[in-house]
Amino acid sequence: MWEAPTDRQTKVGAHAALSPLTRVPAPPPAPPHYFSQVQCGHEGAAGIFKPCEHLNLISAALAVSLGPFAAGLGKGYSSPAIASIQEKQQYAIHTGNYSGAFVVSPQQQSWVASLSLLGALFGAIFGGIAMKFGRKRVLVFTSIPFSASWLVTVFANSVEIMFATGFVGGFCCAIVLLVSQVYISEIAGPDIRGCLSAVLKIFGHIGVLISFAVGAYLDWRQLAFVVAGAPLMLLMSILYIPETPSYLVLSGREQEAAKALRWLRGPHADIRPELATLRDNVLASRTFRPSSKQSLSVVLHPILITCGLMLFQRFSGANAFNFYAVSIFRQTFGGMDPHGGAVAVAFVQLLASLLSGLLIDTVGRLPLLIASSVFMSIALAAFGSFAYYEHIHRDRVAAQYDWIPLLCVLVFTIAFSMGISPISWLLIAELFPLEYRGLGSALATSFSYACAFIGVKTFVDFQELLGLHGAFWLYAAISVCGLCFIVCFVPETKGKGLDELDHRYVRA
Repeated sequence: MWEAPTDRQTKVGAHAALSPLTRVPAPPPAPPHYFSQVQCGHEGAAGIFKPCEHLNLISAALAVSLGPFAAGLGKGYSSPAIASIQEKQQYAIHTGNYSGAFVVSPQQQSWVASLSLLGALFGAIFGGIAMKFGRKRVLVFTSIPFSASWLVTVFANSVEIMFATGFVGGFCCAIVLLVSQVYISEIAGPDIRGCLSAVLKIFGHIGVLISFAVGAYLDWRQLAFVVAGAPLMLLMSILYIPETPSYLVLSGREQEAAKALRWLRGPHADIRPELATLRDNVLASRTFRPSSKQSLSVVLHPILITCGLMLFQRFSGANAFNFYAVSIFRQTFGGMDPHGGAVAVAFVQLLASLLSGLLIDTVGRLPLLIASSVFMSIALAAFGSFAYYEHIHRDRVAAQYDWIPLLCVLVFTIAFSMGISPISWLLIAELFPLEYRGLGSALATSFSYACAFIGVKTFVDFQELLGLHGAFWLYAAISVCGLCFIVCFVPETKGKGLDELDHRYVRA
């Protein structure tokens, strides 16, 4: 387990004192911790990623990734759960046996799906404020109510209880996602930050896939019990990794920051330049005391970029597929199992996220965002066209054409998961200066969840007003607008350190 240095350790020898200018402690003996320090040899050429040299860093990233995994399980819960509630409701209506079932209207179903996102809106604000107490500490204390909300769902006997637990679960989910992304961005170097950020999305997609797959066999109560175990896994793993060096330096705990860096970078890494950069960044943030107008100018540009990306991401139709996948496929499939279609989409989403992790730091953010928007627009327009054709010629569309809507959804999923989905979250952690990172991340994330809540809640309304085809044509038009926004306003951040993205910081 990673441990903070004791008072005795900080006083041994003249070299143990950390100079405010250049000196850092000599490498201490490897402390005992859960993820053992493995000496993998000397560092390779600059810019070349070698997993052996990043073993502890990868271990910390995997531990934190259990947070997005728990969030993914919750995100994938709504689609099979709503289908299960509908099936039990239909069975109760036909048999007259309402034990274990309660009546849920279509509008109530939309609230079940969307209230978690409303809770996430407030959770993101709270998470941004709470990060001043430490990234690791927030993750630890959020895991317990996160798990408890799902356990209460298991025993819910009314839809109102599901409303409440969904709100609390979404509140905790937003905190975990926000803090996890900031944690990864602060412990990873620019050569691996995009890859490790993609790991968060990958674990989230694994969670969605498991929910879709298991939800085909379990009812909504049993599935909620499965989801409740993931936050407890996060709690147990997060105890064995250090706090981020950035936060420790910001808090004036430089000895602990040096020890955390030593653990993360390995015994042969020279941590002095990185520690000096962190110190310079903190010094710049404390000596630069902007007026309210200057503060607004510092954060306005990243807020506009990140909130714009979140707006187009959330209204692209992705949430409709995630929260209503089974219901949508039931309307468009003639013979294929809708649960099988949902599982196929989640599996492709996972594969696309794996590829995204490889491409973000090689191809760059901007090319992936542009390609993502183009293919999303085409796929959404094609899905809407098929839904319209099926609506007009319902009796003449055979089951053998089920591959067409499935292909459209798969193309959309690949484009979404490789581009705008992971990169928009990555840019939240990259674009905001250190002293505004908590506030800026909270604002952008809260805006994202507000858009997600409106998008999920209004999908049923759009479908009733415009038809299924009209809803997806609307999403296609929004994606085209998103493409124009990306080309005009979004910068490329590939290969840049967090200090390079803020002109006020001094490069070491």
